[in-house]
Amino acid sequence: MKNYILPFRDLVVHPGLTVPVYIDNPMSVACIESATKYNQKLVVTAQHTWSYPTSATDIYDVGTIGDIAQVLRLPDGTLHAIIRTTDVVKLSDITVENGLFMAETTPIEINDDSNFEQTIALRDKVAENIQQLAGTRKFKVDKLRNIVQNYPMPAFIDSVIQTIEMDTDDAVRVLCAPSWREKLMLLLEQVNLMAETAKIEESINRRIHQQMENGRREAILQEKMRAIQREMGDDSEEMDTESIRKRIEKSAMPNDAKEKALSEWKRMRTMSPMSNEGGLLKTYLDELLAMPWGKSDTAPIDLKSARAVLDSQHSGMQSVKERILEHIAVMKKTGGNQGSILCFVGAPGVGKTSLCKSIADALGRKYQRISLGGISDEAHFRGHRKTYIGAQTGRIMDALKRCKANNPVIVLDEIDKMGRDWRGDPESALLEILDPEQNKSFRDHYLEVDFDLSNVLFIATANSLNMSNALKDRMEIIEIPGYSEDDKVQIAREHLIARAAHDTGWNPDNIIISDDALRHIIRNYTSEQGVRELQRELTALLRRTLLEHDGEDVKTEFTEQKIDELLAMRHSAVLAKRIGFGLRA
Repeated sequence: MKNYILPFRDLVVHPGLTVPVYIDNPMSVACIESATKYNQKLVVTAQHTWSYPTSATDIYDVGTIGDIAQVLRLPDGTLHAIIRTTDVVKLSDITVENGLFMAETTPIEINDDSNFEQTIALRDKVAENIQQLAGTRKFKVDKLRNIVQNYPMPAFIDSVIQTIEMDTDDAVRVLCAPSWREKLMLLLEQVNLMAETAKIEESINRRIHQQMENGRREAILQEKMRAIQREMGDDSEEMDTESIRKRIEKSAMPNDAKEKALSEWKRMRTMSPMSNEGGLLKTYLDELLAMPWGKSDTAPIDLKSARAVLDSQHSGMQSVKERILEHIAVMKKTGGNQGSILCFVGAPGVGKTSLCKSIADALGRKYQRISLGGISDEAHFRGHRKTYIGAQTGRIMDALKRCKANNPVIVLDEIDKMGRDWRGDPESALLEILDPEQNKSFRDHYLEVDFDLSNVLFIATANSLNMSNALKDRMEIIEIPGYSEDDKVQIAREHLIARAAHDTGWNPDNIIISDDALRHIIRNYTSEQGVRELQRELTALLRRTLLEHDGEDVKTEFTEQKIDELLAMRHSAVLAKRIGFGLRA
């Protein structure tokens, strides 16, 4: 006759015990109720899976059979049951009937040698070894000692299994043993294994403690992790080192750069990762691998699209835009950056930097801007020697690394404002960068390998021609003249009003301003060649109007009189500030 099977996740019960169980799984509740209804014995066994078993293979084929002594049903559908186990049984022909597991059971005979002297000595040895482990593990030794003195052998073995949290597979092996002596031998084997593990942990902790006395707490925690991984046969630092080697071999860097990287990698491998030099070498290799070796933006050049981008983002400047399109046409034909380096020269606010961004958009390339104002150190371009404290790559290499491509558009902004002092002449480094015959093998002091800059499109901007003749010779100067009054009106109409509306939260449809009103602002409130000040005045108009209408953008017509009223307070404050400075002077 088949018996019902009650699977448990991690519970292995020995015969001769009274086991209380709490059951909240609906299938397990149904199993208890069916066994009680038909007055059948119940088999308690462990299962391989964490959730309720879905097939017979999820259940161990060994269990403990017993009688259901008591069942207490609770209002929430769960129940408490007391099971008195009697025998260890072998399960066969496990089937599922009405969602419940049932199987044929064959008793496994256990030789009762619990009163033999050798068996009792083994039991005492197991208890003694567990007591020795109590210093390193949170074992309830007092409870175990009470079981040794007052309870039979099954209770002791079951308590030991629960105390040392034995794996389910090992616990089932103990359950299948044919005698109490063999069960204790298996338990002693597990306890001794735990003792050896504790010795290894103690050895690691002792070594780490000796190093902690030197005040290197951060490094010691890492060393402890490495020591544990070495005992497990898994050294993540070694794996990380091997990963760097594979990345070097797979990278597209030239042979000389690859040889340099592998040479530095061999040096790093022989050093402790805790040493300063080992950390510096790893940082160096990470920087070298982060460079865009052989990585380019491959967007095709479309002259019609480039013209449309330039026209949509910039009004006027037809001669300048035609020269830019000529340069792009040559790039399309030759497949490279042939020709001179473009340098846009003009007053502040005429659109030099934004024009460079438009060129990048027209070419479909990454864009980086490097401000040269006040730079007086050659290391800004060439980088620092990696032996220096805080060494890093130069601005050019850093821009390429952030772009992740070797052919971006790099803007050298305010090239006329570079300085020179005892730390070096940055202009000499810049001359090499801008020379197409030399920048094919540009060498950064930090990386110490050649990098090809010939694919980079360099564009410079300046406010004046206050530069050396050598620098002017490297570039083609394109002067951007100041805007006429009509140009400023057109730019305001096409770009500036919409930008001011966006910055202040206005609906552009609510802004009514005539060309005459724009000219009134230009003539009376601005005195520049560009349009930057005009942009500020338009934004100030919209801000002041929002203040008058409690933060609402009411449809407003900005007449000349309205403009004077709105800007009067702003400009009176500015004038008072200027007069105050004059009095103090």
